[in-house]
Amino acid sequence: MPTAPKLVSGLCLLIVAFLVSSMVIENGDEGKNYGMFTYVNMALGVICGWWIMGKRAGRGWTAAINNGLTGMAALVFWGLFVQGVNEMLRLAMRHRYDGPFEALISIFKIGVEYGQQLVVPEILWTLIIGALITGLVTEEAARRWR
Repeated sequence: MPTAPKLVSGLCLLIVAFLVSSMVIENGDEGKNYGMFTYVNMALGVICGWWIMGKRAGRGWTAAINNGLTGMAALVFWGLFVQGVNEMLRLAMRHRYDGPFEALISIFKIGVEYGQQLVVPEILWTLIIGALITGLVTEEAARRWR
């Protein structure tokens, strides 16, 4: 069932995903083609906001902060996982793996490598502040539009 908190949290995480994706592209390798990187992360932001954060809204301000941090952690996890799968498939099509088990393990190795790009102060602050704002705005939406 669509509700205001689901919509608000989805939009907030979409904005944070756009900002962080832009920062990763700026800090990344020059000349690298990122393709649909930003759009995939924005879609994941909407999905995480709608399914994870939206249904947990309306439980108080402390829970709102926890909800924002949980939603952001889920967005980062799924972003790293989906981008890792995408990169693994790209490399698998070039026959870089000896078997399927090696390809599956590489998803997590690639995710860790991509995660290291997030350990930059400006990106970490954007994620933390974005999580707090998203949680509080979602809680306010739950209180206003029941």
